[in-house]
Amino acid sequence: MDSMPELTFGQRLKVYRERSGKTRAVLGGLVGRSAEWVKAVETDRILPPRVHMLDRIARALKVDLSALVGELSNRSAVVNGPEHPALASVRDAVNRCTSSSDDVPEPLGRIKDRLAAAWRARHQASDHRTVLGTLLPDLLRDAQRAALTYEGAERRRAQALLAEALGLAQMFLAYQPAAEILWRVADRAMVAAQESGDLEALACAGWFLCQVHRDAGDWDTAMAVTLDVLSAVEPRAADGTTNLLALVGALRFEAAYTAARAGEEGRAWRYWDRADRIAQRLPQGFYQPQTSFSRVIMGAHAVTVAVELQKSGEAVRQARRHDAAAIPSRPRRARHLIEVARAHYGKDDGETAMVSLRRAYESAPETIRFNGYARQITLDLLNGPPATRKDARDLALKVGLVS
Repeated sequence: MDSMPELTFGQRLKVYRERSGKTRAVLGGLVGRSAEWVKAVETDRILPPRVHMLDRIARALKVDLSALVGELSNRSAVVNGPEHPALASVRDAVNRCTSSSDDVPEPLGRIKDRLAAAWRARHQASDHRTVLGTLLPDLLRDAQRAALTYEGAERRRAQALLAEALGLAQMFLAYQPAAEILWRVADRAMVAAQESGDLEALACAGWFLCQVHRDAGDWDTAMAVTLDVLSAVEPRAADGTTNLLALVGALRFEAAYTAARAGEEGRAWRYWDRADRIAQRLPQGFYQPQTSFSRVIMGAHAVTVAVELQKSGEAVRQARRHDAAAIPSRPRRARHLIEVARAHYGKDDGETAMVSLRRAYESAPETIRFNGYARQITLDLLNGPPATRKDARDLALKVGLVS
């Protein structure tokens, strides 16, 4: 295998799996994933797994990890992205679960205002992770102190605010080498939301928890979480707030995203249609701060579904129908432009993919810096067609892929 460095990780995995005599279903069962997930990895529809899963796969196939990953071992740290300088302080704030009995909790209205300001800052800032890294440590500590100190109805309100603060922390932690703290944050947010009895908090926590399971490749659980939360929330959305209605729409799209990741095309577009019907009921200009769900985001969501289904032509067609500049959130706009780049790259159009990545960088450099797909495409185009190499190297320098 070492004499065949041109093989992708997925191709290497398929060779070793077949050599071991295992089906995709058997290998998936041994590592706690589905046969569809193994297929998606083998066909390079999704990025290679993180180190802990790579080790489990290597053990299941009885091969050396270095043989399985090949050149990936030299590239994984580059593609997976760096650790943000503020990660240590955010991790410490998450891990501090107790407070002194002498501590006076901050008024809940003040914590709510700080959370709203933090979400606005996240959407408006190009360096959104750095902004969140500055705000989160104190915000997490104060939200946790309030949840531990208040009693009765105020405690339930505090639990809802804590769930929201932990969701904000998940936004900061995503795509960083901090899987253990990411899982802890998502689980604690769901517990806090359940304790609060607040439907909007429950919907948000479910939305975040679905993403953690999906990004780990556990699509069955991601879908189950989404549908369970929808069953609890959706029947009461008709009599609820606009924000609750939007969260139901966001959850419906998460079901579409998960189905697309699993390659279930019909199911994915059915859930997208259901989400779109809710989006059209929202007021013009409404933008749900935690999930970005809105009328304007449905075009970006259509691109994502098509990309995940490996329908690059359809993804490009959808991208041409919608103006990325209309997305008010800078990091969400950048994320959409990365999806557009994936679509063009899937059609072997590296030049247009690089144009989209440059636009994404202009919108929110920290989104590119921590996004595995953007980093992978940029890295590949360093040795791509001559028309893209200069721009790819310029972007690679900016995001720290090369020095």
